[in-house]
Amino acid sequence: MRKAVNDLLGAYDKIIMDPVHGGIPLYRHEIRVIDHPLFQRLRNICQNDILSLVFPGATHSRFLHSVGVMHVGGRMFRAMIDAYLRERQLSEQVDLTLSQLDAIDYLAKTIRLGCLLHDSGHSSFSHQFTQARRIHDLMAQPGRFEQLWEGADFHRYFKEIPPELEHEHYSVRVAHDILSSIDLEQAGLYPEDVMGIMETTQVSPSEAFCRHAHTFWEFIAGGDSDAGRLRNADIPRLVMDMLSSIVSGEIDADRADYMLRDGFHSSVTIGGFNLDHLLSNLRFGWDTRTPWLGLAITHKGLGALEDFVYSRHQMYRKVYAHKTALGFDWLLREAINEALEDPEIFDWVNTCLSDIGYFADLTDSFFWEAFRRIARRRPDSYSRCIVDRVKLRHLDTRENLNPDELGAHRHWLARELSLPPGDVVTCTMRAKFSRIGESFDGIQVLVRDPITRSRRLQRISDVSAFFSKFADGTITHFYLRPREITGQSARH
Repeated sequence: MRKAVNDLLGAYDKIIMDPVHGGIPLYRHEIRVIDHPLFQRLRNICQNDILSLVFPGATHSRFLHSVGVMHVGGRMFRAMIDAYLRERQLSEQVDLTLSQLDAIDYLAKTIRLGCLLHDSGHSSFSHQFTQARRIHDLMAQPGRFEQLWEGADFHRYFKEIPPELEHEHYSVRVAHDILSSIDLEQAGLYPEDVMGIMETTQVSPSEAFCRHAHTFWEFIAGGDSDAGRLRNADIPRLVMDMLSSIVSGEIDADRADYMLRDGFHSSVTIGGFNLDHLLSNLRFGWDTRTPWLGLAITHKGLGALEDFVYSRHQMYRKVYAHKTALGFDWLLREAINEALEDPEIFDWVNTCLSDIGYFADLTDSFFWEAFRRIARRRPDSYSRCIVDRVKLRHLDTRENLNPDELGAHRHWLARELSLPPGDVVTCTMRAKFSRIGESFDGIQVLVRDPITRSRRLQRISDVSAFFSKFADGTITHFYLRPREITGQSARH
């Protein structure tokens, strides 16, 4: 417990200097995680695939993003604890017991590790890698999951074998390997609790987590802790779900960091929002009738939340879905498919995707070298277009087309330009914002009663009409296949 007090007071072991957040303090066990080869590989994976071909500054890595998410996640949790203590001090003195301090410290460190490892399974070029047709087919092969977990027990984290793998499944596998190698229990933590707040897992928390969860719930909920339909057995799951929402939710550390980081490195202002203002208005919210424990925001903090949502919406439209950037994404996926036509490259990538011992070798630089070799041999290749930055000629942009409308417009463009239909290609960005209109999947607003001055929780849609303006949507760009590519139309 004394160590928990020291750590909460800021007894860190090292600081990483970050261009977005400044100095990011690290605990000793976090340094061991970061120094592991499977985490160090993230230095060689670009956060935004090849966005730097359009926004030259966007060369930042998954490594920096992951460390930044850890920092923001820890700040989010501590900001809510600080706000709770400030508000309780207005009416009465609150003395924290050592067990309460220990619980807060345990949950804070668990959040930080979950955030640090949340993207550790990303492969070369991040999201574009898994969207390449040949890579998708490799990851969907029967038995791939069992191959990846050979020699390790996955039943602690997964109740069922997933039908096909996503990068989140690789993140869990990487996290298991890293946490198993650093003697996490020496830091008073347990791997299953960290894994339990990562996506795709279903974990039974440790006895220590259950104990700390009950202490935390009684501390936060006070007189409500025994009310409503809540059972003692429900409390650890409620607390774990709340921690998960900080790692991956609608207001989460992941989005907060990548918006600030991507905006900073892309040299655009549309990704900016006031993180300090947002964090200072986050609160713990609970409803013992449901029961529910999650994130709430004060009424005066709605403006900061609106900025957060609007900035994310604009980043998707103006940066991630930029017509030239999406054109390069299309070329990148075709270049990856092209590289895997080489049996030697195919076999090696297949090995890396099925054996965690080789996964660290799957980086951007591996494919860049493959692209250069192919480009030297074949000037009419997609690889040559990527290496020499040959842009797709943009023809048109349409929003929210269904598949039939997309195909019809593509054929119309080809007909009007007297081109074979295969020479007109498309790239679509799907932005998922409907959960915003659905009250942020459970995030509530704390509204103060003007008479009693007490606070009650309300749905965001009942307080602000701003969030109802957002819905899922698609932006589709139409391009002309590069003239440098000959004889390819028939194959696509």
